[in-house]
Amino acid sequence: MPLNFIAAAVLALFVALPAPVQGAETAPDWTLVSSEGQTVRLSDEVIQQTTVLFFWASWCPYCKALMPHLQSMRLEYGEDIKILAINFRDDGDPVAFIESAGYDFTVLPGGDEVAAAYGIKGTPGLIIVDSKQQIQFDLRALPRQDPLPAEGSVSHKRKAGYRAPYWAAEIRKGIDSIN
Repeated sequence: MPLNFIAAAVLALFVALPAPVQGAETAPDWTLVSSEGQTVRLSDEVIQQTTVLFFWASWCPYCKALMPHLQSMRLEYGEDIKILAINFRDDGDPVAFIESAGYDFTVLPGGDEVAAAYGIKGTPGLIIVDSKQQIQFDLRALPRQDPLPAEGSVSHKRKAGYRAPYWAAEIRKGIDSIN
């Protein structure tokens, strides 16, 4: 068997895998109150379905670019996934933002301490947790993808539009590897 064929097969295997996670790490448990006044505890959510923890802020162009993809996943997977939109470092109105956009996420304002527990320092952060409360995907593990630089610097909005479809494809792989 030619060496190039073996190398190509190994490379194809790694490209098809979801974003790597360092070991099967247990997700820290937490409790927050949703925008609708319901108490949400991670350990209660994960036993019901695959849970997506989306750390975001209403001012973040990367979050705004990723949200339509997450909504698409919510519709595609139905009750098999739950998206918990954990808002942090935000001075806007996250509830109004989600409602005006028509997204079907559970909005959890005031998630600064939860973000810190996961080491999330910037937006967006996204972690997928399985029914055993194990972290199976972390957006931070993906290699950075940037558009080719045009003349001058590339805006965050353009970078966000470039990265979001790639992130969405990898997130879907992560969900599919669990379900």
